[in-house]
Amino acid sequence: MTQILAYAYAGLAALPVTMHLAVSAGAPLGRLTVGGRFPGRLPPVWRGLALVQAALLVAMAGAVLARAGVGWPRLAALFWPAVGITLLTLVANAASPSRPERRLWTPVIALMSAAALAIGFA
Repeated sequence: MTQILAYAYAGLAALPVTMHLAVSAGAPLGRLTVGGRFPGRLPPVWRGLALVQAALLVAMAGAVLARAGVGWPRLAALFWPAVGITLLTLVANAASPSRPERRLWTPVIALMSAAALAIGFA
């Protein structure tokens, strides 16, 4: 069961990863990130930060997969920090001033949080 939950976490994480890659490439999706501060394209510095966020999400998914026995075992040590970041992201998205960001990402991150916590306490 933990492997199924880990794959669910990773699959769900692929959604914001894809969005961060798109905004870093200049897609006008700023209303879906950074609290909607930039409704169109993100400024160059923020586009670079979107790449960092995408990489962080990939590492977090790797840590969750490793905890469930899938992937590179050394990443399992990052599991609880990944859970903490996921929970903080949930709070941030739920409190976002951007309604589109709240409505899209809060449910996704809530499901990721539930999967990660279930793995952690299995």
